[in-house]
Amino acid sequence: PNEDAGGRLERELVILTPASDATAAKRTAAAVLRELEAGLPGFTITVARSRHASDPADLHRAGAEALLAANVAEARGLTELSFEETGAYRLLLPAMSEDPTELEGFFDETVAPLVAYDEQYETELVRTLETFLDADGNVAGTAERLFTHRHTIRYRLERVKELTSLDVGSTDGRERLSLGLKAMRVLGIVPPGGPAHEQGAEAGRVPRGRKDR
Repeated sequence: PNEDAGGRLERELVILTPASDATAAKRTAAAVLRELEAGLPGFTITVARSRHASDPADLHRAGAEALLAANVAEARGLTELSFEETGAYRLLLPAMSEDPTELEGFFDETVAPLVAYDEQYETELVRTLETFLDADGNVAGTAERLFTHRHTIRYRLERVKELTSLDVGSTDGRERLSLGLKAMRVLGIVPPGGPAHEQGAEAGRVPRGRKDR
């Protein structure tokens, strides 16, 4: 068991299953997810899959892949994900194995101030930034996904700029922040969750079911 920055208790369960191909592995993962959700009501369950490991010597690699996929799935709000589906995150895993200090240094230079700020003030800068980048830099789309007004999103993005000296309005700023977020997930760092207490958040919260127009 592990307690993250938000005080949530985390447990990791490793399952080794025979799987002849990706389709069989996906079916097995779906079955495991159903069983866990049925047996553990009230818990958030994420099932992640590594690539096939044909040799016991590959189990460490497979475990790292599955853990990375679980971290990425959490960031995307998914309950199931394979390592192959993690996209650009796959490129950072070898860097983590070879020289984690480089990855840690890049995280410290980019996203670490946001994680620290969220933890101290119970804000949602990391979540907002991830959602903004996932929405292709669209403020309205970000506000809709987070059920928050657009002015609140703009305020948070301005805080991101102040804390990191990186501007999401520039290509270089977006690229570095995106890589910083990926480094955070590869390193297994879980950002704290809300509630958001920054200026404008209370008035800007939109109930689920309504859209910000």
